[in-house]
Amino acid sequence: RELLPPWLVIIAGLTGIVLLCVSTKDVPVTPLRTKYGIVLDVGPSRTILSIYQWTTIKANKTGVIRECSSCSMQGLRISNYSESPWKAGKSLGQCLNWAQAEIPAEQHSQTPLYVGATASTGQLNPTHPFLTALKSSPFDVQRTQTLSGPDEEAFNWVAVNYVLENFFKYDWRGQLVPSRKGMVGVLSVGRSSARLTSTVEEGNQVPKGVRLQLYGQTHNIHTRHCPCHGTDQLRSSLLSALIR
Repeated sequence: RELLPPWLVIIAGLTGIVLLCVSTKDVPVTPLRTKYGIVLDVGPSRTILSIYQWTTIKANKTGVIRECSSCSMQGLRISNYSESPWKAGKSLGQCLNWAQAEIPAEQHSQTPLYVGATASTGQLNPTHPFLTALKSSPFDVQRTQTLSGPDEEAFNWVAVNYVLENFFKYDWRGQLVPSRKGMVGVLSVGRSSARLTSTVEEGNQVPKGVRLQLYGQTHNIHTRHCPCHGTDQLRSSLLSALIR
């Protein structure tokens, strides 16, 4: 093998010395800011306060969130406080204090708080002590909404498919990519009936449902009500089988 020319070795050595002596400066990378949101789910059996967080990263113009933690309200359900409604607001204090400790104090005023109640819990009027307690908190109380049956089942459908990564998924590089999996239906079983929620194709003749635009796609969600297929009927059928 031929040796390198001495002049080339000298130049390479001097270049290396200069590079080592020149001060370097790290290019600052702006960290992604984490935002928080609170959802208060007022159901017929219990009330749950959940904290969610997300960053500015979006998948096809739809946010990517994750649930941090949740707190179950102590005491009875809201409908049981009809004779002493002030106790309903007082029972929420523990979860509100917990949320203030979980979310950084400088973001309290910027954290939206939504209240969703099912139709079976009754209408929460603006003067209800439960809502008064929320407005006295440092969070940004957005609105209170009573969910209809189709809306409630549509949200359940979104939650299930979101957890199963049917809308999007993370590839081996940790980047968001569209999911190739199809959507699944959701069967909700109540005491006296069951409800099956699934998507329908465009143009199909079905009763009015819920239309959602999520992660670059449009989903027409329809809920089919199945009476006499609840847990009460299941329990009766099981008891009849055991007797036979």
